[in-house]
Amino acid sequence: MTDDLRRELALLREFGFTHLDLSGATSGARATSPASVPSDPNPAADAGEVARAPLGPDTAAILEAPSLDELAVIAAPCMRCRLAKSRTQVVFGAGNPNADLMFIGEAPGRDEDLQGEPFVGRAGQLLTDIIRAMKLTRQQVYIANVIKCRPPENRNPEPDELDACRPYIRQQVEMIRPKVIVTLGKFGLNSLLEQAYPISSVRGSWLEYRGVKVMPTYHPAYLLRTPSAKKDVWNDMKKVMAELEIQF
Repeated sequence: MTDDLRRELALLREFGFTHLDLSGATSGARATSPASVPSDPNPAADAGEVARAPLGPDTAAILEAPSLDELAVIAAPCMRCRLAKSRTQVVFGAGNPNADLMFIGEAPGRDEDLQGEPFVGRAGQLLTDIIRAMKLTRQQVYIANVIKCRPPENRNPEPDELDACRPYIRQQVEMIRPKVIVTLGKFGLNSLLEQAYPISSVRGSWLEYRGVKVMPTYHPAYLLRTPSAKKDVWNDMKKVMAELEIQF
């Protein structure tokens, strides 16, 4: 009965009825018509589980968040995909909300899931070193992932999970309005731009997302496995520094 009620409430919200709070974090959020807001993704069911509508928050609530802090509150109890079952906590993002430079990675790992902050494990330490080499600090940039919850055993995100989480990262970019985005690895790039770019072919080349310049490069975790690629990443970062007029 509970699942049936949830499905009916989700359907009503999609048709524009207001004051329907599915998550406890979106109270007072105004629903908009499906003509102006993309419809919510419908995540594939886990094995043996019947597919059902996402539990929320809905896309309208995410897109109407007035600030990064409010968006983080909305994200904290998120149940839009199956990853809600595997996380310890949502890893929203961290850094300067007015940053000129934004780093976007893939998904939290074990350390990030426990601490609630992106890029704090071994790969995160390497990213911190890269940022320092660029004559910046983590407090001056903004760091986030396209997936906010840790996938089980750090597996790759599934397409429906990327779809479910995409409104968050897009709203973060919209609020921060950085001058440059550095995407780390293929999932960060391809989910943000919704195109299947081979990272080895496009890294180091400028792309664009809604008027913001995008520099794709390798993920720090890849650099831990392939140290020889560090030179390529540093060459990419020098292009970013030049764009931001940072002397090197």
